[in-house]
Amino acid sequence: MNTKSITRSLLKEAGIGLALVLLVVLFALSHDKFLTVSNVSNILQQISINTIIAAGMTFVILLGGIDLSVGSVLALSAVVGAKIMTEFGLPSDMAILFAVLGSVICGTLCGAISGAICEKWRIHSFIVTLGMLNIARGTALEVADARTIFGFPMSFNAFGAQTIFHIPVIFIVAVVIVIIGIVVLKKTVYGRMIYAIGNNEESVRLSGHNPKFYKIIAFAICGGATGLAAVMYMLRLNIANPILGVGFELNAIAAVVIGGTSLFGGKGSMLGTFLGACIMGVLGNGLLLIGLGDFTRQIITGVVIILAVILDTYRSRLEAKLTE
Repeated sequence: MNTKSITRSLLKEAGIGLALVLLVVLFALSHDKFLTVSNVSNILQQISINTIIAAGMTFVILLGGIDLSVGSVLALSAVVGAKIMTEFGLPSDMAILFAVLGSVICGTLCGAISGAICEKWRIHSFIVTLGMLNIARGTALEVADARTIFGFPMSFNAFGAQTIFHIPVIFIVAVVIVIIGIVVLKKTVYGRMIYAIGNNEESVRLSGHNPKFYKIIAFAICGGATGLAAVMYMLRLNIANPILGVGFELNAIAAVVIGGTSLFGGKGSMLGTFLGACIMGVLGNGLLLIGLGDFTRQIITGVVIILAVILDTYRSRLEAKLTE
């Protein structure tokens, strides 16, 4: 990314951050319990899972792709981790370690398979991940026998409930993932290639690089992040259910788009995604506090997403005109 691109990115992130601040001020003035310690902690918990999934989704959308399977992959990854913790008779510490690894590996494999199919047969990721959505959901239901799994080790449940200065541990994990994502996208060759492929894949190919490798890895990263999010879900609720995660893909995509990442690929940032996830969390919590029903909140959230996409379209057209 050149200096002008970095400047535009920083200005965009500043604008998203300002929108978040204004939203917090609006809800703080609307309801006196919005900024209480318990409610802020609740918001941070709600943000955590979507932030981790959206961080992985950012890699895919920066390539101009999309992953609709993350909600179902989260359910499958959670079921796999829960089965490891509850049915193999392992010592608790070992069971937790293998469960975390199992969930992350399960998600990574699902993502890698989707990416490989997209590249092998040149099928758009929308179609492939739609198929993976059904495969992962069906597998989760089969493995769990369509039942909720519970009874995790006490140390696992205790860790999920911990806070540091009233900040939930799972939110701290989410922030660490975002920081890692920022470093990868801004400081590594792989990150620069992701932006380059999103801007002009053919140019990358002509320069002697293989875009297929980078794209498959991006889908694997998205799947791995989803597997980790499944662990965070189990830490938060102490259960694993094969029907969980419905609609999570829409929340993750919304966070990425609201955060300024272009659906056309090549433009966006991990920090913007984090801010977008925060906006989604604050908006949902604030609307609930002021007494709006589920249907009304869904309508308002949908309007916000559409507006973000419209703004992204106009921004892309304007940048295209300026570069002509």
